[in-house]
Amino acid sequence: MEPSAERVLLQLKTRGPQGTSALAEALRLTPEAVRQQVQKLLEAGLIDGEPEPAKAAGRPRRLWALTAAGHARYPDAHAQLAKDLIASVRSLFGDAGVDRLIDARRDDNRRAYLDAIGQPRQLGERVRRLAAIRAHEGYMARAERDGRDWLLIEDHCPICAAAQACQGFCRAELELFREVLGPQAQVVREQHLLAGARRCVYRISARRAVATPVRLRP
Repeated sequence: MEPSAERVLLQLKTRGPQGTSALAEALRLTPEAVRQQVQKLLEAGLIDGEPEPAKAAGRPRRLWALTAAGHARYPDAHAQLAKDLIASVRSLFGDAGVDRLIDARRDDNRRAYLDAIGQPRQLGERVRRLAAIRAHEGYMARAERDGRDWLLIEDHCPICAAAQACQGFCRAELELFREVLGPQAQVVREQHLLAGARRCVYRISARRAVATPVRLRP
């Protein structure tokens, strides 16, 4: 596949549905060049078009988005093997055995993450380092500022098949983020791939100190 087509796919994967003009601007290509790549990707079944919400009279424009085949170009890590192993553990040891396996994986990750993150005081730096770890692991992760909060955005899930077979993985990841970011951070999952979103997004806020009321003596 041509490099320009790969860039279009990656842009749609990481930024969601976009029109031809937006793709051309983001990728610094001409609209005609983007239209050529879009046509090739349509013919390959890697993208599909959806009508853009009408903003004015005239011919509605289309937004391009990845199909299931397009998403599959960013593969789940050893998907079938992961599902088979989970099924085997559940068959042998029940759901409690699966939970123990997931918790052990979380504990191993916690130690590795804490070593990699270190102990920076600023929450934003901790979030950026966590995003770098997750990006290295294949989650297409990045940290973005949103007002006073931070967003940890993961555009891809390399263990999606395992998470679909057992959502305990998602529970353990949320616990992991809360543990490695420390008690000063509040972590809330706002978008969830398995709940129908196109990605996972976590909002990370600094916990506000609660003032202790002063009791006046009578």
